[in-house]
Amino acid sequence: MIGSSDPRVVGVGSLARPGGNLTGVTIGQLEVTTAKRLQLLKEALPALVRVAVVWDVRRSVDGAGATTLTAAARDLGVRLRDFDIKSTADFSSTFAAAKRDGEQAILLIESPRAVANRAVIAELGLRHRLPIMTQFSRIVDAGGLMAYGPDLSDLFRRAATYVDKILKGKQPADLPVEQPLKYELVINLKTAKALGVTISPSLLARADHVIE
Repeated sequence: MIGSSDPRVVGVGSLARPGGNLTGVTIGQLEVTTAKRLQLLKEALPALVRVAVVWDVRRSVDGAGATTLTAAARDLGVRLRDFDIKSTADFSSTFAAAKRDGEQAILLIESPRAVANRAVIAELGLRHRLPIMTQFSRIVDAGGLMAYGPDLSDLFRRAATYVDKILKGKQPADLPVEQPLKYELVINLKTAKALGVTISPSLLARADHVIE
């Protein structure tokens, strides 16, 4: 059983003792995983200097995610351009604008809406020849280039254990909110070939799943 004394649990403030009826597992810290995805994208595309950051979430200009991503881009020598998605129709115009203005790849900060429209998003990437780096592997399964993020299957299993504990009498306030323990890198080689992208052997060797 995972408890607040377990070193794998982030025991800071309300995460360790959420209080009330709130507990469970999270998909992790956006600012950390987003910066990591940009680093991996740069590794896959060494000549990359311009990236369209497509925010399908509510973006705070001075939030931790945006601040960390800006710092990572500066260190990598990459220029970012932000696009905010407010409706499903925005994806088409955003990809067209990114391509028209010389962006070389898409870093998708996505929500359930993006996952639901993954086939459309993947097709737009292929049509405009814009490699897509995402958080969730389902978009890569549909034709995106790469994904790096928490292993959702593992999170779902752990969430089920929380349900079991609560049904057996545990109070949610006594169960710490847990961060992901497993992250996965997924690469779609079929998409890479279609886009003329050569993925290095060292990056492929680190992938948890490779779609061929």
